[in-house]
Amino acid sequence: MKKYWENALTFDEYVKVSEERAADKSDENREFHEYYELGLHRLLRTLKTFKQDPAQVEMLKSKNFDGKLLIISEPWCGDASATVPAVSKFFEAVGVQVRIFLRDSDVSLIDQYLTNGTQSIPKILILNADDEVKAVWGPRPAYGNQLLKKFKENPETYPREEFYNDLQVYYAKNRGYDAIQEIITLL
Repeated sequence: MKKYWENALTFDEYVKVSEERAADKSDENREFHEYYELGLHRLLRTLKTFKQDPAQVEMLKSKNFDGKLLIISEPWCGDASATVPAVSKFFEAVGVQVRIFLRDSDVSLIDQYLTNGTQSIPKILILNADDEVKAVWGPRPAYGNQLLKKFKENPETYPREEFYNDLQVYYAKNRGYDAIQEIITLL
């Protein structure tokens, strides 16, 4: 895990990568450009609206957590753009180190933490003081998983566009609260 941690980005570096990729209109980036722009927009919206919840801060303090968080993510991911900023800001503000490993830079890390056989992100690895993985969270809060299940069970009655819209509305209103709560519970 130490190797991945050393090659991971700070949250500010991750934002910079997000901005650079959203601005890059080269042929190499053309296929994903729309997703990078949308991801950056959502990331910045999450940062703008995120507020630390005092009860969650107290709950985290009561855990006496002395580890750190390694997040596997990519700037184009819709789930990540809503979750990673809130989680990063919350935990950094209370003194927990957070780093972000770009999934596509080396898939050997995400391949250890697949979701139903897929490389779904974000994945948040909760590391103890010895850099061992204590728990894993992701790729979305329980409510987001319920929406996904509803979509997969019957895409005719709950179409993809409606699922995506409902998920993004949930993320915008929730502002990372559920993800943070679920992660604290795992500590």
